[in-house]
Amino acid sequence: MKRLFRKIVFAVTGLTAIACNKSNQDPVASTLDTELTQKIETTSSGKGLSFYVLPESYDYAKIPQDPKNPLSEAKVELGKLLFHETALGQNPKKMESFQSYSCASCHHGKAGFQACVSQGIGEGGAGFGIQGEKRVMNSIYKASEIDVQPVKSPSALNIAYQKNILWNGQFGGTALNAGTQSSWTKGTPKENNNLGYEGVETQAIAGREVHRLVIDKILISNLTTYKNLYTKAFDAASIDNPAQLKMNGSLAIAAYERTLLANQAPFQQWLKGNKNAMTDQEKRGAVLFFGKAECTGCHNGPSLANMEFHAIGMKDFPTSGNIAIHNVKAGSVEFKGRGGFTGKAEDMYKFKVPQLYNLTDSPFYGHGSRMKTIEEVLKYKNIAKKENSSVPDSQISPKFHALNLTDAEIADLASFIKNGLRDPNLMRYVPKTLPSGLAFPNNDRQSRIDLGF
Repeated sequence: MKRLFRKIVFAVTGLTAIACNKSNQDPVASTLDTELTQKIETTSSGKGLSFYVLPESYDYAKIPQDPKNPLSEAKVELGKLLFHETALGQNPKKMESFQSYSCASCHHGKAGFQACVSQGIGEGGAGFGIQGEKRVMNSIYKASEIDVQPVKSPSALNIAYQKNILWNGQFGGTALNAGTQSSWTKGTPKENNNLGYEGVETQAIAGREVHRLVIDKILISNLTTYKNLYTKAFDAASIDNPAQLKMNGSLAIAAYERTLLANQAPFQQWLKGNKNAMTDQEKRGAVLFFGKAECTGCHNGPSLANMEFHAIGMKDFPTSGNIAIHNVKAGSVEFKGRGGFTGKAEDMYKFKVPQLYNLTDSPFYGHGSRMKTIEEVLKYKNIAKKENSSVPDSQISPKFHALNLTDAEIADLASFIKNGLRDPNLMRYVPKTLPSGLAFPNNDRQSRIDLGF
């Protein structure tokens, strides 16, 4: 009888221990988790969940980087400040905009390092709103004078995974741009490809001039924070060399941009073992993303992008009748995508595959910002009928075909992209204040009001 009692007690206490232990462990994988894991095993070519994990932003050894611009803590911190520093805006066309704009004017944290308007405005812009949505052309400017681009400002998030950048991939003297030297036109920003850097660095170097930003000895030497960081990151003597100082400042900005990783998104947490990080709807959407919806045919790898260019017939920026779009001309070479850069017939109207994290922070999609919701983009891809008559059918990507997704499946897929791929804490990459004490990402009068400066 005692022996039987001991067995009963052991069984009960053993079950209790197992139950308690279970509650202290990570949640047991559900059927959805198992199915998603299996899909990922296929799309990663057997590499598994780790294939999609973004590294920590301080784990420099794991972040893709240009061997000519190795990352360091001081360099990244210097770049973080310079990226947001409106004091760099020292070369405006109108002095009313002196020290009023920065790199972050079009790529700021609150908008997922995009602009939160259909066309980002650097110099010549006014206002900010809550997350950049109120930025407009300053009334003292003509459209031809403001700093805008004829295509949507791409995201700087997860940019470390791009060897060549921009919608047409024109920046970067390596990788896909090997052999395109005839397109590195002298006297244009593309000439900087001759320096031999990858895309992130080349864009930072070219962007300093294109966007009328100045990195000089006065700024670096007179502000202690900048001087200390610069001398830790680079040769202190180069402060007295204007060309080298500008170059190093640009390389610091590029180093910082490489650390902008959406590694706290729910999907990233799920990949690292927290099976409760995503809702069931987001998981169903992820199963579709890595399966039936065929998204990984283009959006694959840690940033859910690749270095391919595809024509899917989306509309360009409007060239007339739109008060939010400025200084864009019909037939712009940028409307031809990769072909506008290479000049090759086979590249015409093909645009680089974008990364997919934090898309909802700036609700403008495609190179022409013509779609305003994730659902709209998914429905467009699901039906697979081009909307831009300028794009010949012969150029349309074979990957752009009807998917036959139901409305419920589109809703699930949208939930994964909108929520599962949204890092809620990107402001960790943004400084609290600047050494100059100026407002940022913009420092014009209306922006200072909007930002509470």
